[in-house]
Amino acid sequence: MTRQTVALPDDPALKQVLSALSAEGAQALVVGGAVRNALLGEPISDIDIATSARPDETIRLAEAAGLRSVPTGFDHGTVTVIAHGRGYEVTSFRRDVETDGRHAVVAYSDSLEDDARRRDFTMNALYATADGRVLDPVGGLSDLAARKLRFVGDARARITEDYLRILRFFRFLAWYGREADMQALAACRELRAGLNGISKERIGHEIRKLLTAPDPTQAVAFMAEAGVLPMVLPGADATDLAELIESEQDFGTGALPRWPRRLALMGADDAANALRLTRDEARMQAQLAEAQRMPPPAAAYRFGRAVAAQSVLIRAAHGKAPPFGWCHGIARAAEAKFPLAAADLVADLTGAALGRALRHAESAWIDSDFTLTRTELLALARRPVTDDATGSPGDA
Repeated sequence: MTRQTVALPDDPALKQVLSALSAEGAQALVVGGAVRNALLGEPISDIDIATSARPDETIRLAEAAGLRSVPTGFDHGTVTVIAHGRGYEVTSFRRDVETDGRHAVVAYSDSLEDDARRRDFTMNALYATADGRVLDPVGGLSDLAARKLRFVGDARARITEDYLRILRFFRFLAWYGREADMQALAACRELRAGLNGISKERIGHEIRKLLTAPDPTQAVAFMAEAGVLPMVLPGADATDLAELIESEQDFGTGALPRWPRRLALMGADDAANALRLTRDEARMQAQLAEAQRMPPPAAAYRFGRAVAAQSVLIRAAHGKAPPFGWCHGIARAAEAKFPLAAADLVADLTGAALGRALRHAESAWIDSDFTLTRTELLALARRPVTDDATGSPGDA
């Protein structure tokens, strides 16, 4: 077993939990993403703990140290231990007894190796003691150093335990990998039909995270080659994703989220349904699609500055260079206020004719780059308007 040290967060609460769990000789180890990210020098969000103690022992040891515990996943061996107001998920060493591609029946184990063998990727099967000594039962350290994403043991076996691991493979490749294990890619291709049994909500969760990576281009390309991308996002085309990443770097995106514009670039047939997007997320996708068919100022006026700016980046990735002064143009258009209201025309028009007249005037105003005056717009609105749907004269 390879050994190395890592600088874990200097966290009194974490130290208190680890000390409590190991007070009577049980192992208590930081595991997974926290160890991986600490070794990479990446930010650490959640800290998970693995222990040789059984769940009931975890609760007893925590309470003996004055800590509160919550049996958040007791049937699966997980107890949340709370210290200094923060919760730490503590899971007993386990081994899989039976799996159905989504859920596993587990048995508790005293073996760290058993626990490591049921994890997904070698770089996620790294453990660390309270003093920072790294335990590496399955060769994760060398894979992490090479940024090689590899399943623990047999890739097919790990995938058939939970088919969502196919998407997790590409997501972790996007975030942490430079090299994909060829056996893993072959297994993802061969077993991709198993994703049909995974809920769209879970698929959407993984795709959001994947597309949020700094540069998911290679991972998405591998997804397409493996036949996974068209399965989860029918009609998606990621050919120009690299160009979008470059545009993002050239023009800057500030605090705008990455994944919505990257998803919009790929133009899937029905991303809202395929990924179970929220109502707001689906509306953003619809607006980004429509904005790409408009001049940037018109998109800014209709949908706001953020949507217009992102549509410019998408268009640039597709080879349509943004017009000179586009940033200034969309900033001005986003603040523009149409000079007319229905009250200005009620003396002359009513009903559907009033609505058509306002829409006609507003379109002309946008086409004029917002330069038509109120007087010009009133005159335009009072002229007969052709009904766009029928081609017949309006009743103005």
